[in-house]
Amino acid sequence: MAGIILLDGGMGQELIRRSSQPPSPLWSAKVLMDEPEIVEAVHRDFIDAGARVLTLNAYSATPERLARDASEDLFKPLQAKAVAVALAARGDRQITIAGCLPPLHGSYYPEWAPAFEECLATYRRVVAEQRAAVDVFVCETLSSVKEVRAAVQAGVETGKPVWCGMSVMDADGTRLRSGEDLELAAGAAADAGAQAVLINCSWPEAVTQGQAILARTGLAHGGYANGFTKADDLGIGGTVTALKARTDLDPEAYGDHVMEWIEAGATIVGGCCEVGPAHIAHLANRLVQSGHELKGALN
Repeated sequence: MAGIILLDGGMGQELIRRSSQPPSPLWSAKVLMDEPEIVEAVHRDFIDAGARVLTLNAYSATPERLARDASEDLFKPLQAKAVAVALAARGDRQITIAGCLPPLHGSYYPEWAPAFEECLATYRRVVAEQRAAVDVFVCETLSSVKEVRAAVQAGVETGKPVWCGMSVMDADGTRLRSGEDLELAAGAAADAGAQAVLINCSWPEAVTQGQAILARTGLAHGGYANGFTKADDLGIGGTVTALKARTDLDPEAYGDHVMEWIEAGATIVGGCCEVGPAHIAHLANRLVQSGHELKGALN
């Protein structure tokens, strides 16, 4: 059986459930500012569940989002805090730390992405804050080819591995949320130097649909889905109160979807929003019982 890289699950929704504060447009960054011990606890819970990769809790700590919803002056402190908390959670365990290169203004709305050169400049700023601490960069929830090219290039310039996660239409896993072909985007990621291509923050059914397209790049591929009924109900600058969770994705059901991806050749899997430690624990056990080795890196 193949070795499987097991990612962690969704941080943001898990933080909202555990936080004493109401949801904020800053989402996970707000909890990182005010209750960093919760972030560390979630990281630890995912490790205990079997995850071999922790992604920095820096998804909503981009200069653009902070300037809109708080202050851009928080950028460097929050990036540093995300790094420190992840390293503390890892301790002396053999866990891969992944940097986070997310959409700059918010998820699911590629039309908000600035011009390529501006995207690239900002991703370089993010990379500069994370590069010393991370083992790999994970681009997440990118919804346009422009974002893919910029984020992957910024990560590759560090000399560290880059895995590119793209968000597709829930009803059509062959197209990004921009409407562009997933095949074009995956090819752009490969051309820019990505070592793996993924689909994330989309319905698990869409992740399944897109695996054959990702496989054609010849790169390692996989995915980590969300559990929302309709993710793009979340507007730019809104809060997660606008989102609802599906009721048909308990750990066993989610595991069924992931095993379909693995049957299609996926070697990097995990969970996104609404996929918690219980899902990852079930998945880790299922993978081991199926004879797979759990890993944190491609080599």
